[in-house]
Amino acid sequence: MLPTKGYAAQNATSPIAPFSFERREPGDHDVLLTISHCGVCHTDIHMSRDEWGGSLYPMVPGHEIIGTVQKVGSAVTKFAPGDRVGVGCIVDSCRSCSSCGEGLESYCESGCTWTYNSKTRDGSALNFGGYSNQIVVEERFVLKVSDKIDPAAAAPLLCAGITTWSPLRHWKVGPGHKVGIVGLGGLGHMGIKFAHSFGAHVVCFTTSAGKTEDAKRLGADEVILSTNPEEMAKATGTFDFILDTVSANHDLNAYLALLKRDGTMCLVGVPSEAAAVHAFSLVGGRKRLVGSLVGGLPETQEMLDYCAEHGIASDVEVIPISKINEAYERMLKSDVKYRFVIDMATL
Repeated sequence: MLPTKGYAAQNATSPIAPFSFERREPGDHDVLLTISHCGVCHTDIHMSRDEWGGSLYPMVPGHEIIGTVQKVGSAVTKFAPGDRVGVGCIVDSCRSCSSCGEGLESYCESGCTWTYNSKTRDGSALNFGGYSNQIVVEERFVLKVSDKIDPAAAAPLLCAGITTWSPLRHWKVGPGHKVGIVGLGGLGHMGIKFAHSFGAHVVCFTTSAGKTEDAKRLGADEVILSTNPEEMAKATGTFDFILDTVSANHDLNAYLALLKRDGTMCLVGVPSEAAAVHAFSLVGGRKRLVGSLVGGLPETQEMLDYCAEHGIASDVEVIPISKINEAYERMLKSDVKYRFVIDMATL
């Protein structure tokens, strides 16, 4: 076993604090990587505070992992020591269902295995995430990360990046489309960057008038203050696609009214409370309300390669691990542009 240092939540109310544990020795198909950076996702707060229920403790959060390969198993073919790599939200799946066969492991029909707050596939142990100095992951679930991307700015691509890339690609967003991005946070700022890069006309919805300039810097063509009834009313029936990235409770009906006939609104943010959607918000325009998880491994690699080729990365604030609890509180106040990333050298 490999002695490992990390930070963990011991229960739903405890702070994230130092925690020592053991990783498994790499098997024939495993990759051992030293973690250099780990992004801080809003999911880390939801999970560590048991806001969605079912949290498993002790919990080492973190699923936006960038590191360097330290050792590989004898059967590993894609990686070698010294390679820069990433690990996202998934570290295992059944590998035999139709979703896994199509490279959509996040939709594994028997349930994928999450990087943290989950048990190993055989149920014998807890999985611990990237708030740690090293991790062992099966080769299939490790991704190549180009040296063209700053490692800190690359980390959020493993969750915030792929979570917004996947639905924009699946619903074929591109030139000629008017696309709304609801929320300008960790997910929202990546949604704007991708939609702009794909050639769409991009509109950012925000509750903060002070974010207008930044939204346009990121690629938004327009900004609508969602708390302004007049601005919202003018946009009624004009959108082809809306990507809702907000994790706080809010009114979905207000945004459904903005879709054209046959328009689509996709949820990627997950509020803690169930939303109320009136049937009339959908039936009048044959509108679609859909959802999307993180993408599978092939599309995540595609996204990482695209970002390297087009110079796209996350806007980040790098912090030492000792500031993680402070970062959680700042995230809840939207006081970050736009993703905290932990420099794991500070562990």
